[in-house]
Amino acid sequence: MADLDLEFFKKRLLEEKERILKNIEAISDELATISAEDEIDDIEDMAELKIDNDRDKEVLRILLQQLKDVNDALKKIETGTYGIDEETGKPIPEERLRANPAARSAVS
Repeated sequence: MADLDLEFFKKRLLEEKERILKNIEAISDELATISAEDEIDDIEDMAELKIDNDRDKEVLRILLQQLKDVNDALKKIETGTYGIDEETGKPIPEERLRANPAARSAVS
């Protein structure tokens, strides 16, 4: 993948990592706030909080996976394996990497 501008992709990945970390912090704060609610006196409020809590947990799970993917891509840049399909060993098209710098394969 000598043709790839690795500095460009590294910069994009670091920006994405920063965005993900900010979102993780915001969701974690919201989960902490929800769990601290002690003035719930209505079954509808309880149900709404449960839905919010479940949604936030799922969003957090997705963000953590995205963070792992970004960190893995950054490691690949350092080890010289960035842009290689993990299953086929073939190059991932640059257009795909531009759309998703943390892509693990040539197809989504």
